[in-house]
Amino acid sequence: MALKEKEPYRSECDASDLALLHAVENGLPLVPRPFAALGEQLGMPEGEVMARFWMLQKSGTIKRFGVVVRHHELGYRANAMVVWDIDDEQVAGLGRCLGGFSFVTLCYRRPRRLPEWPYNLFTMIHGRDRVQVLERVDELVAACDLADVPHEVLFSRRRFKQRGARYGAPAKPVLENEARGLRAE
Repeated sequence: MALKEKEPYRSECDASDLALLHAVENGLPLVPRPFAALGEQLGMPEGEVMARFWMLQKSGTIKRFGVVVRHHELGYRANAMVVWDIDDEQVAGLGRCLGGFSFVTLCYRRPRRLPEWPYNLFTMIHGRDRVQVLERVDELVAACDLADVPHEVLFSRRRFKQRGARYGAPAKPVLENEARGLRAE
């Protein structure tokens, strides 16, 4: 499938694109020619697999290929969700400021749940220990002029699950008893 630089971008994925994306949700095959292996699995030539990925990237459907690492195994033992109570008219600018730091791995605006929960901007910060995370929060406060902005640092206590998002076929729902290892008789 030869593609030209000036080919218009697609705004929607076709069935082959979706099958390809679903096939790589758990990562690329660790073989010398991963796109050929994907093509063999999906019944398409290696060149078509590569061309489809190129188009999916050009259209903005996929941002990039990357490696997902488990931060605990790399020595990053602390992380915290920092929640901020930002004036609504300042959220976009401050979100860009906070999101511009390499140690901020997520930055989202979310609705407030007043009166109990006034926070509307959420950032995730990772560090080697709690002290480093708190130092990074202080760095954000100083750099983005947030000294007078209410915020809370919510440290994680236990990791139950960590993986990238999956967008393929919906998973079979797990019944509560199955989740506990019990079977219906």
